[in-house]
Amino acid sequence: MGLPLPIRIAIVGLGKIARDQHLPALAANPTFNLVAIASPHNQLDGLPCYANLQRLLREQPEVNAVSLCTTPQVRYEAALQALRHGCHVLLEKPPGVTVSEVQSLVSVARDKNVTLFASWHSRHARAVEPARQWLAGRKILQITVNWKEDVRVWHPGQKWIWEAGGLGVFDPGINALSILTRIIRANWFLKEALMSFPANCATPIAAQLQLHCSEGVPVTVNLDFLQTGRQTWDIEVETDAGRLTLSMGGTQMFIDSKAVDIAQTDEYPNLYRHFADLISQHQIDVDLAPLQLVADAFLCGRRTEVAPFVE
Repeated sequence: MGLPLPIRIAIVGLGKIARDQHLPALAANPTFNLVAIASPHNQLDGLPCYANLQRLLREQPEVNAVSLCTTPQVRYEAALQALRHGCHVLLEKPPGVTVSEVQSLVSVARDKNVTLFASWHSRHARAVEPARQWLAGRKILQITVNWKEDVRVWHPGQKWIWEAGGLGVFDPGINALSILTRIIRANWFLKEALMSFPANCATPIAAQLQLHCSEGVPVTVNLDFLQTGRQTWDIEVETDAGRLTLSMGGTQMFIDSKAVDIAQTDEYPNLYRHFADLISQHQIDVDLAPLQLVADAFLCGRRTEVAPFVE
């Protein structure tokens, strides 16, 4: 028997991403009914709000799905609580701070026969699937990724991003890796990495990666958290049939500089439609390839110290 509709969902962690993206997407999707919030510092008018997930689940046991929008450092414990309660769980990106803890959550989800969705929201940008389809069957020669944004604009005052587990420039950079590993299905591995760490931070503010995949394609990835002016979220793929460019985070697609007409859909509404489909089939969707590449960069990449970061 399927889950009764609408799905009673709670948001855990009512920060910027939850307010900017999750709330509007849920409000527009009749499959879900947002019934509660768990957030230690924020509340939402019109909904019961709890200081933590444990209390929310105790007082609202009928909740059957949870979107985890916390900082990644505390995501594992919250996900474990929700899964053990029997809730379907959506993990904001990154799904955790280590590969092993996410693998553990997959095992729990299987035991409980509930959905676990590592959401990788950038994969749901409107041009990503058209790009994947265009690239299928074509010979790929090389790839260049330039993912550069201003941390002061997108993460103002968010100190967690500079702490261990916060990923630093890989917080946006992992979006590029999630798109890359979606549009080209192959076994990806890191060849080398150079990361720039501010003297007062535990995570990098810039990074350059050299990747390869099982198809032998060389990939250069340039990440920067200090971009000013126009922000850059581009992936260029040189093929035997021309150059494909995904721009503005996967929302625009060009073939040899000519724009391709793409249906106007948005990331988070697409993401929640997929989550609903997964729940209806009690399926798990957890692809760890983007997180594994970041973990490998921290494991074997070279590090250089740069000037302290000042907000």
